[in-house]
Amino acid sequence: MLTAALHTARTRWAAFVGSFVALALGVGLIATMGLALAATLDAPERGPERFALAPVVVKGNDTLRVPTPSGDRTRTLAHPGPLTPELVHRLAGLGPTTQDRSFPVRAHGGPQQLVGHPWSVAAFAPYTLDAGRAPNADDEVVTTGWARPGSRLATDRGPVTVVGTVTGRGFEDAVFWTDTRAARLSPAVDQLVVAADPAAVRAAVGPDPGVRVLTGRDRRYADPDPERDAEALLAVNALLGTAGGITGFVSVFVVASAFAFAVAQRRKEFALLRTVGATPGQVRRMVYTEALALGAVASAIGCLLGAYGAPRLARRLAEDGTAPHWFAIGDAVWPYHLAFWTGLLVALAGAVAASWRAGRVRPGEALREAAAETKAMTPARWVLGAGLLLAGLGTLAHALLTDPSDLLHRKTYTSRPMLFVVAFALLAPVVVRPLVRLVAGLPARLSGAGGMLVRENAAAGVRRTAAVAAPVLVTVALAGSLLGTTATLEEARAEEVRQRTTADFVITGGPGGFGPAAVEGVRAVPGTEVSATSATELHVLEEGVALIRSEARAADPRALARTADLPLVAGRVADLDDGSVIVTEEWERHTVGSTVDVRLGDGTPRTLRIAAVMSIGTGNNGAYVTPANAPGAPVDRIDVRLAPGADTATAATGLADAARQAGGTLLTKQQWVADSSPRTKRTTRTGFLLVLGIALLYTGIALANTLVTATSDRARELALLRLAGATRGQVLRLVAGESLTVVLVGAATGTLVAALNLAGIQGALRLLDAGGAIVVPWAALGATTASCAAVALVCAVVPAALGLRRRAVDPAGLRD
Repeated sequence: MLTAALHTARTRWAAFVGSFVALALGVGLIATMGLALAATLDAPERGPERFALAPVVVKGNDTLRVPTPSGDRTRTLAHPGPLTPELVHRLAGLGPTTQDRSFPVRAHGGPQQLVGHPWSVAAFAPYTLDAGRAPNADDEVVTTGWARPGSRLATDRGPVTVVGTVTGRGFEDAVFWTDTRAARLSPAVDQLVVAADPAAVRAAVGPDPGVRVLTGRDRRYADPDPERDAEALLAVNALLGTAGGITGFVSVFVVASAFAFAVAQRRKEFALLRTVGATPGQVRRMVYTEALALGAVASAIGCLLGAYGAPRLARRLAEDGTAPHWFAIGDAVWPYHLAFWTGLLVALAGAVAASWRAGRVRPGEALREAAAETKAMTPARWVLGAGLLLAGLGTLAHALLTDPSDLLHRKTYTSRPMLFVVAFALLAPVVVRPLVRLVAGLPARLSGAGGMLVRENAAAGVRRTAAVAAPVLVTVALAGSLLGTTATLEEARAEEVRQRTTADFVITGGPGGFGPAAVEGVRAVPGTEVSATSATELHVLEEGVALIRSEARAADPRALARTADLPLVAGRVADLDDGSVIVTEEWERHTVGSTVDVRLGDGTPRTLRIAAVMSIGTGNNGAYVTPANAPGAPVDRIDVRLAPGADTATAATGLADAARQAGGTLLTKQQWVADSSPRTKRTTRTGFLLVLGIALLYTGIALANTLVTATSDRARELALLRLAGATRGQVLRLVAGESLTVVLVGAATGTLVAALNLAGIQGALRLLDAGGAIVVPWAALGATTASCAAVALVCAVVPAALGLRRRAVDPAGLRD
């Protein structure tokens, strides 16, 4: 059977081209993503940046550590404390010290994330002057190249003159003042560089849990955002993991469909083999051998494609900021093994169902099996398709009844559509005929026989129609489900912000926030009611082992009640005080009047009474405390509501002046909602677009393979149409009409799958008291359908046109 399999594969190579290309690309993508994932796992540990040349760095503790029966749980504090003057004085007795201060700066025309430092710490990076000189006066600064020497800058710390520049090192945009001026701008000492023996420094610090002594590679914890590389690599892992998983799913689906259709088209060949004495096992082994040969060659080529594509993917991820700038592919070998053997398994898995059907042909039924298309729905297909559909509906209903918020998580709404996609693809032959009659119903009623032939041919060739519609179904369903879900969640989050905000204006600030004088300047505007709030965090230990971080806002309860409409399900905003907290139903404890042990943003433990409870919504409602429970949190937002009878234009002018003097930005409610509504993460959208691109590529391959093979095998049918009097143009229009009809059937089924998934998301939002309407990505669905239709037209019409080059009376045209 090996010889027969190789001979068959050689003579019928066109039927295997689609499977070969799909498998090679799938293996290539798996190898590419595996190599990129291996690079994230073997990434070099990031070294110190700001203090690369510092001997010892002492800093206030920025880590919350809570002991549990399962070990310590740690979180980074939102508001770490500074070093005390006593400790700074004590450490100065050990040797030379350099005081470091970091504070946000806003400069007109400068970078958004701008930070100020004393000039003396620049040498530890090291920063070196590449133009100008060091600052000597209070109004002189050095910048990291974003402003040139001689420039006069307007900053929120006063006007300054740039007297020098240093070469930026990529991790911050900085402004350096003299040490004296920096100490006045930010009196607290954030970190201290000590030129002394580390052991002596630790002895001087003593067992103070609020201080960290950093040496060696640990000095990176004194850098800005020391975990940013780890977080970026985690995002890359999620991106590549999602894309790789869906790539595997789509590749198995396409290869299995291609094998099944190829076997269905070869019924006469298998019938003749059975007639001359081939056993079912021999027929199956022949199909397996073909799959193994195809899989081995395609997998080897796919590994070569992966070696070519992985470095380019890593470079692209680093260039667009998704991965760290140093990200590159390493020398891992296991991704090649994973990709190669996965390719072989995919090829064999795709051949299993096809080989079983091929081996079931009985000698006595052989010619009849070859002469007419048999039932497309086998008992196994009925059971599997119906089972997956019921599983999808059952798990969806269970989630809605028990934990609807789980449906809003990215991992859930990414994987859940797969159940419905496979179920509808297996049940496609059941829905194909009624959908064909629906789609082609109107053209069939028009004058002439063309529309009627399109409808009847597509409805009669159920297996061919289902094979073409299935890949279109996959792509349209994924586009509608993934993009529709993210758009629906974005709309729901925007609606939450819109309903929660009753203020007429919102003033936003930079990282440094607003000082007391700025807040009072806004309050001084006549006809306004002002609520100044701060961003902070709360940490709570749930079930004794899980340290949960919750975003929170600190606000005066009376002012908050006038400028916000919180989605309360119990309690009152007015009951919030310095000894209480407003939580959401997502918290383990969420009963009004009960108490909860929390850690504040600076790590201080507190026991707070629950004053009110909010609905979960889309998960962005957070918690609320008073400013007394948010030490170190600067005011970063000022909500303003106009008093009854106030003149809007006059108040807006006054607020704009106050915002400008405070270095903030005045927004109307509509502008604030548009600006602050939570968006889908860029890495998530990039991953979805990558997934959809892969799915569309596979769909094109599947359509080309199926239509080219099917159209070539219809040479006798098309020749008979010519003999019946149809012109060449009429036959080509018939083929084109059938292709478009089948694509529309697949698109309609895919849209139905997407609608089912979006209905689940909408149900979860309703149960969570979140507003917003379902957003259907019509543009993406239309573009996907149009792309599939273009591929289908070309791959159906071109082979038909080539086949019609023979004369209609040529007997060769009637051969099978």
